[in-house]
Amino acid sequence: MKCPKCGGEIKFFDLRPNCRHCGVNIMYFTQNDNLIRDAKRTELESAAARMIIARIKAAFVGGKAQIIRIAAAVLLLSSFLIPFAAIYREIGLPLLNVSVLGLISLFKNGSPAELRDLVLSLPFPKNAVLCVVPALFALSALISVLIFAVLLLSFLDLSKSAKLMKNLALAGAVLSLAAQAAAVVCDFAGTGGAVIKAGFGAAVCFALFTLTFSINSALLKKGLEPAYREFDPKRRELLKKVRSGEISLDSLPLPVFESEEERRERLNDLERALKAEEEGKKS
Repeated sequence: MKCPKCGGEIKFFDLRPNCRHCGVNIMYFTQNDNLIRDAKRTELESAAARMIIARIKAAFVGGKAQIIRIAAAVLLLSSFLIPFAAIYREIGLPLLNVSVLGLISLFKNGSPAELRDLVLSLPFPKNAVLCVVPALFALSALISVLIFAVLLLSFLDLSKSAKLMKNLALAGAVLSLAAQAAAVVCDFAGTGGAVIKAGFGAAVCFALFTLTFSINSALLKKGLEPAYREFDPKRRELLKKVRSGEISLDSLPLPVFESEEERRERLNDLERALKAEEEGKKS
């Protein structure tokens, strides 16, 4: 380490506050420079934080469409509590309600083996038909979980996340519509050895997938650019260069960037501080 004033070498274990060569107080000599450097760093880091907050606002509370999109995603997850269909033996209680609660009850009551035996006892293609609705239910549920996950991370990239949710919602709408059609066909046609009663859970999912698709399409058409404060994107780019070592904080002016509005705010704050200081002296 070297003295900031005279450049004299200071040993690592020399803990004296003053330079032994020129006698200057090392901490106070560099205090002003450190404060200026901290002010520049704070300006750049605050800009990066404001941009993240602006993206979060644009993604979740930027308008009525964003709020409806959140509600639709939550309702979509909840809709899988409604049965897509119910699978019975020809005589007896239902073996499986094709819903989240039905699957929980299936494993809780120890019925998976009984359901498996029923499927294996049926000839092809009747056993395949019996598995269509549960398979479509599982795929639709997986897509709804993916949509919710993308929604939670949508602030990272607003446009790409909206496109992804739009495409996932379209796939989910096709699968849920196919599940509803398969349940109705099996209800009327029968599978022989088993009875399938159609529910309306798939129809509800189809409506919510369609709503999610429409909302994201509208948002993409309208545009999802967040409202950044002037110069904040430039401040963020400078912060990246400072952190990578391309630019030194000492080479930047203070303030680094300043809009007219920010300049007025700074001058007003300075004027208020000076008035408060004068009033304090008078009292």
